[in-house]
Amino acid sequence: MNTYSNLFSPGRIATLETRNRIVVAAMGVSLSEPDGTVGERLIAYHEEQARGGAGLIISGVTGVGWPVGAVQPNQTAISDDCFLPGLSTLTERVHRHGAKIAAQLHHGGLVAGYSSDAFGEPLWAPCAPPALKGDFMDYFLPEETSGFSGKAPQLKILEQADIDAVVASFAAAGARAVKAGFDAIELHAGHGYLLSSFLSPKTNTRTDRYGGALENRARLLLEIIAAVRAATEPDFPLWCKLDACEFGKEGGITLEQAIATARLAEAAGADAITVTSYHNAGIGKLHSASNIPHQPETNIPAAQAIKAAVTIPVIASGRVEPAAADAHIGAGKYDFIAMGRKLLADPALPNKLAAGQEAGIRPCIYCYTCVSCAYVREPVRCAVNPETGFEWERLPEGHNGRKRAVVVGSGPAGMEAACRLADSGHHVTLLEKSNLLGGTLRFAALAYPANERLLEWLQNRIARSSVDVRLKAEASPELLRTLAPDVVIVATGARRDMPEIPGSHLPHVYSGDDLRQLLLGQSSAELKRKTNLLTRLATKIGAAIGSTAKLEFVRKVSRRWMPLGRNIVIIGGELVGIELAEFLNERGRQVAVLESAPRLGKGLLLVRRLRLLPELKEHGVALYGGVSNIVIARAAVTFNDARGEPRSLPANHVIVAMGATGDTSLADQLREDGFNVLTAGDCTGVSYIEGAIRGAAKAVGQIRAM
Repeated sequence: MNTYSNLFSPGRIATLETRNRIVVAAMGVSLSEPDGTVGERLIAYHEEQARGGAGLIISGVTGVGWPVGAVQPNQTAISDDCFLPGLSTLTERVHRHGAKIAAQLHHGGLVAGYSSDAFGEPLWAPCAPPALKGDFMDYFLPEETSGFSGKAPQLKILEQADIDAVVASFAAAGARAVKAGFDAIELHAGHGYLLSSFLSPKTNTRTDRYGGALENRARLLLEIIAAVRAATEPDFPLWCKLDACEFGKEGGITLEQAIATARLAEAAGADAITVTSYHNAGIGKLHSASNIPHQPETNIPAAQAIKAAVTIPVIASGRVEPAAADAHIGAGKYDFIAMGRKLLADPALPNKLAAGQEAGIRPCIYCYTCVSCAYVREPVRCAVNPETGFEWERLPEGHNGRKRAVVVGSGPAGMEAACRLADSGHHVTLLEKSNLLGGTLRFAALAYPANERLLEWLQNRIARSSVDVRLKAEASPELLRTLAPDVVIVATGARRDMPEIPGSHLPHVYSGDDLRQLLLGQSSAELKRKTNLLTRLATKIGAAIGSTAKLEFVRKVSRRWMPLGRNIVIIGGELVGIELAEFLNERGRQVAVLESAPRLGKGLLLVRRLRLLPELKEHGVALYGGVSNIVIARAAVTFNDARGEPRSLPANHVIVAMGATGDTSLADQLREDGFNVLTAGDCTGVSYIEGAIRGAAKAVGQIRAM
């Protein structure tokens, strides 16, 4: 039985009635067809959300002028009647499951770089924008810019005839939305897109009737509200999405201006306000500080302020947990909560909450895989849910007979594979050579606490399943013969060798595995060689009483005591090295990171990298890319920097966070012994959490097809 009485109360916007207050936030997912039509891939994606229990789905960036104003490949279009068949099928399939769906009408304006790259269209704007300054492009890896032409886009400064055409395109799109069976319309007037660029005093310096005072800057939005209202039924639900502020953009939209705009929109006939925010796009860390915030509830105070200023419903969003959303709605802070990342991780979240099955909700770990896809112009995907974006490829339920399966290794790939097999009715044994489930996910969760949500969810899922878990069990051929499996999935993780770096044999040099074992109360012959008796005794006692199995305990204790000196050099600047740098810096260490590649952060998804690397610099972590000739001495590390200049850094300890490679030796051995073997996770090559979960799903899919 659910306790979310406010969240699951019926909602209403004008004539639109929803079964609950949970909204699927509009997201740019790039799941339509290349020509803008809606095909099975987008339909299956939204149908899964409807099946999962959401009350309302808002379709993302539906282009009113497509291809003009397109911000992504495979963006949905509503700019011509030829798009109606696919749109109509979409609404019909959503309605089958009791959900409502709104079309978000959109024109990219200054942000429509894809329209410029792919179609040679100019960017539509109220006036020439100020130059974009900042570090945004400094954190892209070379492979992430391969889909961009690099050509400077042309600008189209809108004249009155162009403005009239924009208004007409929104009105025509509104009429098509009604014809296609949408239940409502949202006008996107945020995020730097065309309507937002008119609203912002930073990007609108016009001196005609569309610039200057707020009433003039809002004129285009108000004319579009009137035109769409005239093109639809008088009581057809219609609202707009507004930026509550523009973070880090001096002279941009303020909350006071947003409140005034919301009142103007209400007076013009808007039936609700969706509250979002935007930012200075030139500053990398701000890309996870506004509409997709890293900090929980970033936009809630603004939503509450706008709610207090209007009489129409308010839709809020921005990393809000269900319990908080229920309390907020009950307190009258807003009326609906829009969820994005949470519903990509588990579209059945509403149904599970309603059924009192909160523990069964697959958690979002805020890794920014989904959001980063939009930045590099790829279709959406999710690190923890391999079905997201691939719903249309789902195999039918069932399998070709019940099989006996053995899964070797209990990292994310092993636990995910074991649970999927058990859920399909197979007999599953999970072998783990240590005394705890989790593998390297335990260390990843220690360094980045959001990962612990996934670790605990997988552990709980195993506990509720029929999986036969055997800890301290080596997967020998002899043991496997006693289990007589039809198939074995090897998910034993990567091999981590110490690279050949001069001085790497010294006792103050730890590998990533050494540090993981040290912090988690484990041991090895190599670690014994490098630590003193007091350290070994402390970790042994911690392991014996089980305290090092509790990650929050380790996090707290390690802030007070850790057997590492003040100056630490990390060699390796990919995901593991960067997360270690954050972890150690938070514990008072002076940290430097050395990476041979020109740019650091590979393995971190782009939007998280845009935040984490600048924050490390702000906190005093020295980041060196493009280094060479690294030599470890007893009290220092020397190297040549990117310019070839010799450098030296003091080092009480050195951590080598590199050298991980795939390792299929166990799988190869078991195949030679006659077992039917599949592989998943990092043993096939380092691919982190997303690769582990996706690889597990692929392996189980192969078994189901056997």
